Amino acid sequence: MSSAVDPATAAVVKKPRKARGAMRRLVSDPLGALGLGLIVVTVLAALAAGLLPHDPVKLNPMVRFAAPGAEHWLGTDNLGRDLFTRMLYGARIALVISIGATVASLLVGLLFGVLAGFGPRWLDSILLLLMDAMKSVPTVMLALVLITWTGPSLWAVVLVVVLVNGPTYARIVRTQVLALRNAEFIEAERALGAGFLRVASLHVVPNIIGPLLILAAMDIPIVVGIEAGLSFLGLGVRPPTPSWGTILFDGFSYIRDSIWMVVAGGLPIVITALGFTFLGEALRDTFDPKLAKR
Repeated sequence: MSSAVDPATAAVVKKPRKARGAMRRLVSDPLGALGLGLIVVTVLAALAAGLLPHDPVKLNPMVRFAAPGAEHWLGTDNLGRDLFTRMLYGARIALVISIGATVASLLVGLLFGVLAGFGPRWLDSILLLLMDAMKSVPTVMLALVLITWTGPSLWAVVLVVVLVNGPTYARIVRTQVLALRNAEFIEAERALGAGFLRVASLHVVPNIIGPLLILAAMDIPIVVGIEAGLSFLGLGVRPPTPSWGTILFDGFSYIRDSIWMVVAGGLPIVITALGFTFLGEALRDTFDPKLAKR
């Protein structure tokens, strides 16, 4: 009796094995394991924020500038609010904004990059002009204009990040699409009558999404810094909502009275930035064919 395996079945079985092998390489990489661990700690801290007994916005002037202790693990701020609780709630804001804004930037860049790469020459020129124009505007100036127009809010921060990072993704996607659009398998698919949406979704995007995801992982720390910086300047998350940027602002304002606000605002930014940076480097080393062979 023949024991031949159907090629389609073999391909389906091979994909999970390949994914498991990539995950093992990622975890076995010291930087990858460290980055993944730091990210897991940040995510667990954000999820555990609601389990703490203290209210992050409740004022208690009687215990302002309290030192760390059993009741307040990182002490209290200038208004008597528990710093450890505010730091964990700030992780929720940072993760939601950074991941959400990065995903939105990636999708916007993917859309406009594919349109520029596959579209007619005039559309490519217009989109390139828009991308270059957006990249030439300083981030702070763009943030000032948008937030003056919309007012400080979470959505304003997300919009700033999309307008800053979206053109970068779009340019990378456009370059990849131009390299693929004349490939033999693309031409064969077009000869069979496949339309733009089918070719783009089934053949182009799967071939270019890997490097984009690695770039997105390494961009998340930048977005965390943008959110914290805008909140520090009073252009992002508005008080009393706990944000690492607002905690840092209060910490620098009252640094002579207590250093723990600076620690509560600055330490998680460093941990999160290191985690996603290490993870992005490990992902690049894992999925880059040349580095994987080494």
